[in-house]
Amino acid sequence: MTRWMWTVGAACLGLATTALAASATPAPDRARGIAAAWRQTHETQILTDFTTFLAMPDVATTIPDVEANAAYLQAQLEARGFEVRILRAAPGTPPSVFALLKTPGATRTVLYYAHYDGQPISQKGWVSPPFTPTMRSGPLSANAPVVDWRAAPAPRDPQWRIFARAAGDDKASIQALLSAFDAMKAAGVAPSVNIKLFYEGEEEQGSPHLRTIVEANRDLLKTDLIVMGDGPMHQSGRQLVNFGSRGVMGFTLKVYGPLRPLHDGHYGSWAPSPAVEMAYLITSLRAENGDIKIPHFYDDVVPPSAADLAALAALPPIEGQLEHDLGFAQPITSARLADSYFRPTLNVRAVHVGDTGPNAANAIATSAEASFDFRLAPGETPARVKVLVTDDLARMGWRVTSAPPTSEERARYAKIVELHWDPGESTAVRTPLDNPAAQAAVRAISAEEGGPILQMPMVGASSGMAEMVDVLKVPMVGVSIANYDDNQHAENENLRLKNLWDGIAVYTALLSDLNW
Repeated sequence: MTRWMWTVGAACLGLATTALAASATPAPDRARGIAAAWRQTHETQILTDFTTFLAMPDVATTIPDVEANAAYLQAQLEARGFEVRILRAAPGTPPSVFALLKTPGATRTVLYYAHYDGQPISQKGWVSPPFTPTMRSGPLSANAPVVDWRAAPAPRDPQWRIFARAAGDDKASIQALLSAFDAMKAAGVAPSVNIKLFYEGEEEQGSPHLRTIVEANRDLLKTDLIVMGDGPMHQSGRQLVNFGSRGVMGFTLKVYGPLRPLHDGHYGSWAPSPAVEMAYLITSLRAENGDIKIPHFYDDVVPPSAADLAALAALPPIEGQLEHDLGFAQPITSARLADSYFRPTLNVRAVHVGDTGPNAANAIATSAEASFDFRLAPGETPARVKVLVTDDLARMGWRVTSAPPTSEERARYAKIVELHWDPGESTAVRTPLDNPAAQAAVRAISAEEGGPILQMPMVGASSGMAEMVDVLKVPMVGVSIANYDDNQHAENENLRLKNLWDGIAVYTALLSDLNW
């Protein structure tokens, strides 16, 4: 296997490796010092590499672009001495990048996960092209102007932000790890573990092929711990480690009305309106306060443990500030934000019917369509949810189909709904808070931070990486480095420079100071 070659003498390396393996508690601030020393002398190169990466289109559904990103990552990793393989579920499916580097004397192996694909870019309101990384002196809410970071001397203002698709979700974690690796090598500091990297290329599609890839490569991916580098930091700005995430699944519903649009003056009080039918259908599935109204939907939910509740209680209150920052008077529930992550969520992603503005017509539409997603709590499964949804639609009098209705169906059934499930889905994933490997990550980052960090039992988002945890049967922790207001999945996605600099320090700790 490829091994990391050091410029220090063999005797010194042996002593350093032995000391690392023997130490259960990292030296305070060591990782931060290593990362800062590298960044101070290589800031321009780090930003050049990062913006080059961000300039590569990476929408998950555009396979040629995803392929180009994978080739770029392969070259970056091979240049650093990793053995790299491209993994696929089948020819023509999106590639995942696997990399391996063994550390002499290491007894543990850690797999670091992130994804390099991004969300679509069709959202309105981008202030700069999504694949033209643009630096601004702050957030858009402050009307921050564009700045020329290339002409500016180092150190740049850490409050500056890079605007580009995937800046926070999720290329930041990849760049942070690569820069941390470079910093350690320059300092002559060996990793404390064998390193495996898994960079996925279809997470934003729901990871439909991830399980197939993992099952076909169990031995290759075998590890003692998975570190997931995805998602934003806590809204308080403090460093966060999480121990799980909710599951996710999506679906669309389409309801039907007349075969052709009808004049609403002649037929408005007589013909069924798909728009109105869809409105009632949505409110029959979800209450205004967020409760899911589908019978038995909460039956399988596993409640938080006493340790989970204690960790949630220790989180700093951020709800009041969030309400102000996000511009609404009050949330739909009295529960704290993090407390809600142990409950499922039904979100209405979009509703399409008729038109507005100059294209609006005083007519009854022929159909209406809505798109939904569930976030699943621990204990719930996509298979069970599909049964519950289908049964509930039938209970409400809907004829459920998987194709447009036939003439016979239209003549026989008053209420017809076409149901389609999204291809990507996952269950919730959890690691107990007291797991030794997970707590090793907490200790390493706490030492780097110079004090205790926040421990979130579970985040509200989801990841296909749950499939990896389920197949490999290993613990995981999620380590977030992006600013909480990074606009992930939306227009003007961005990353604050300080979050990148701090992220390099965090990954330095996760590479050099993991011991259990």
